[in-house]
Amino acid sequence: MKKLLIVPAVALLSVASIPAVHAADIAQSICEYVQADDKGRLRSYLKSNKIKIRNVFDGVQCNGQNLLAFASEKNSLVTGTLMINKLPRKKVQGVLASIQSPELTAAAQKRING
Repeated sequence: MKKLLIVPAVALLSVASIPAVHAADIAQSICEYVQADDKGRLRSYLKSNKIKIRNVFDGVQCNGQNLLAFASEKNSLVTGTLMINKLPRKKVQGVLASIQSPELTAAAQKRING
């Protein structure tokens, strides 16, 4: 009988000790990769955490701005273009006014117009 209680208890303790990934840590990492304009690390981070940019775009803000406005401000053309290509057209159209970079605006217009 004791063996039946010990096995589930050990299993619960081993699962409880696994650190959970917090939303703030995810947002901070995404913002850092966008600021550094590091497309490879951003894609790798998103893939390893099983995150799609379209699912977190509305919830992540960097310095009070959406991700595309932040990429535009930091002149992160590579990561900004990646996000534009991964977001739905209507979402890109909705944030078009916040993009200041001419290169990202052109990429967004191309995405919207097809």
